[in-house]
Amino acid sequence: MPVENEPLPDETRPAAKSELTRALILETAMRLFQERGYDKTTMRAIAKEAGVSVGNAYYYYASKEHLIQGFYDRIAAEHQAAVRSVLEQENDLQARLAGVLRAWLDVAAPYHEFAAQFFKNAADPDSPLSPFSTESAHAREAAIAVHREVLAGSRAKVPAELADVLPELMWLSQMGLVLYWVFDRSPDRERSRRLADRGARLTARGVSLSRFRVLRPLVHEVHELFTDFLPGMAQTVAGRKGGTG
Repeated sequence: MPVENEPLPDETRPAAKSELTRALILETAMRLFQERGYDKTTMRAIAKEAGVSVGNAYYYYASKEHLIQGFYDRIAAEHQAAVRSVLEQENDLQARLAGVLRAWLDVAAPYHEFAAQFFKNAADPDSPLSPFSTESAHAREAAIAVHREVLAGSRAKVPAELADVLPELMWLSQMGLVLYWVFDRSPDRERSRRLADRGARLTARGVSLSRFRVLRPLVHEVHELFTDFLPGMAQTVAGRKGGTG
């Protein structure tokens, strides 16, 4: 049994130090992005503020874009942890989805001003900062996995042919909420919270209606529309099919 405060094995120390350095660089970057703006913050300034060499900063993050990917991954991980209580206690689809959306708003709350600053970069579909970019695939898949769990753990009856399509559409609806949240100036982003609740109710109704065979082609058509026009969705679908083929 490990002894409390027992020194780490020698082979563990470098890995732990490496993770601490990585986290320090990311924390410093996020602070400077909020203070100075994304465009005006350089990797050199981040390295100086973090107390590491420029080369060391580039070792952990090849560019500012990679720092944003680190931020996306952190948000995704924090969100996955934050939704555990609602997913373990609720089996009603609307309640599960509302809880997941509100949990995202809570996790993202400290970064609201920063999100507004760099949105013009993320809104460009060709930018690596876009949630639909190849570079954002890891965080995107983690977010879709949450919605897959939302659906699978609910008591909603979902046709087998829509089991993969619906979580992706649910994630897209979350992206609509994120877009609204970026520009929301209401106190405590209360309008975004109301939108999350109403969006959850509407989505739950849509999922319920999808059990009718006559409406299933419409769901597929909507999914294909997004797949055709959003590059990240095409990549997501290809990855899903590759993983199950």
